[in-house]
Amino acid sequence: MGSRRYLVTLQPAGLSFQAGPDEDLLSAAAAAGITVPVACRNGVCEICEARLEVGQALNTRNQQKVSPGARLMMCRSLACDDLELEIPAVMSSGQIPPKTFEAKVVAIEAISHDVYRVELSLPRRRDLKFHAGQYLAVLLPDNEPSYFSIASSPQAGHIELHVQASPEWESAQRVIDHLRSQTSVRLELPHGKACLATAPQRPVLMVAAGTGFAQMKSLVDYLRETRFDQSVTLFWGVRCEGDMYLRPLAEQWQQEWSGFRFVPVVGDDEDNDWGGHHEQLVRAVLNSGADWQRVEVHASGSPTMVYTLMDELLAVGLPASAFFSDVLEYAPRH
Repeated sequence: MGSRRYLVTLQPAGLSFQAGPDEDLLSAAAAAGITVPVACRNGVCEICEARLEVGQALNTRNQQKVSPGARLMMCRSLACDDLELEIPAVMSSGQIPPKTFEAKVVAIEAISHDVYRVELSLPRRRDLKFHAGQYLAVLLPDNEPSYFSIASSPQAGHIELHVQASPEWESAQRVIDHLRSQTSVRLELPHGKACLATAPQRPVLMVAAGTGFAQMKSLVDYLRETRFDQSVTLFWGVRCEGDMYLRPLAEQWQQEWSGFRFVPVVGDDEDNDWGGHHEQLVRAVLNSGADWQRVEVHASGSPTMVYTLMDELLAVGLPASAFFSDVLEYAPRH
């Protein structure tokens, strides 16, 4: 049927993806990292229904053309030219309203001297929608919410958290104690706008300090599930080697994924003091040789690190619109 690819835009989210002439729209959206509600995948349940606004599609059930104004099932439709679809169930970054869920505690594993990997499951996983890179709140009785990045992709069966429960983090220690003593926990999610609702069209540079790696793991897992063909560079900065709690995993990504590069930045590698402004990590990023006009940057760490990095990158030409961090939302500068 030819090799041309068509541009499909989903409204009101404004998300776009490419679809081949012999590729159903649901599969093409999934390959671009766009989550469309789905169940049966054969056009019966009508969960992936959309309204065709612009262009022409083909219904593969009856081989009839679909014209603007008609509805279609994305799982049983092919693009015949560029399309615009109306499907309110698809949301862009940060638009999914938070909900409260009761999650089952599946596993708690110590993966460093003070970091725990927590695995949680929901009775109805399909009811949970979030974008890669978002975070959640753990709701304990008589306590303020505790916020943690989601370390798993939106397609994963379970939710993964990396909880640093060092002596100075009393709230995190309460969370670990609760999870160890109870079989379930209340969560509120998703939160955060520094996330991915679709795979980017440019190289991605990720910068994490400490357990900021959790958010980057969600992004990496998500991008590996898509047709993303740009390069990814991950900088992970820690105070000492023991704090790089999943270094083998990041090294495994580099071995398995040709477009991925891992740059560990350890404070004691060169007997350098770990400065309060994370100068060593920021220096490593600045020296990466990236084309700052063509990349997008995702940063996770303390407000000091994030704002120091942002200021340095904007000064060398990174557009402000290409810098993403939850810090900009929860700790805005005045």
